[in-house]
Amino acid sequence: MDCVVANKPKVRAQEIKKVSGKQIGIMGGTFNPVHIAHLVAAEQVMTKLHLDEVWFIPDNIPPHKELALNIPAEDRANMLELATKNNPKFKVMLLELYRGGISYTIDTMHYLKKEAPENNYYLIMGSDQVNSFHTWKDADELARLATLVGIRRPGYTQEAHYPLIWVDAPDIRLSSTAIRHAVKTGTSIRYLVPDSVREYIEQRGLYRD
Repeated sequence: MDCVVANKPKVRAQEIKKVSGKQIGIMGGTFNPVHIAHLVAAEQVMTKLHLDEVWFIPDNIPPHKELALNIPAEDRANMLELATKNNPKFKVMLLELYRGGISYTIDTMHYLKKEAPENNYYLIMGSDQVNSFHTWKDADELARLATLVGIRRPGYTQEAHYPLIWVDAPDIRLSSTAIRHAVKTGTSIRYLVPDSVREYIEQRGLYRD
């Protein structure tokens, strides 16, 4: 099983520069754990907006939610690697894990624009993130640095405070919280996460406490 080596960053500045001049989707989150709704949304945005790649960037410490990061960051990164390894256009970037501290998207965008300013970045958000985006740190500047993309969710109130591109995707009502609860209560998560992620969770005994 492939693993992320904790003392070896998964991405370096020169690796970012190699993809300069492309259309890059950015999907952030705790991915605790990654599940099929994350992957479906990324694929829909990538194909419908003709992006070259989608980068999954896991948070170190999320600023906008109660901390539920009761597993090592390395496990979250490993599960992302397993979930995305069969799609050559999906990349896992551990920028925020190695930067440490609270993960602010504006800091990540500053870094990406510095290292590869020729790229166009598309910040992919779910409907709940769209509604709260105006509360994010330096939201005005962030909206200038990246094109905002919202995943349209039927039946969900969507109040965009900034111009953005809406993308329709299958309405998969699934959350990492629900996955963790299922594992804790002994309920099957088969087909809710990739098999490789399910096997990793079982082998490592994650989310049982």
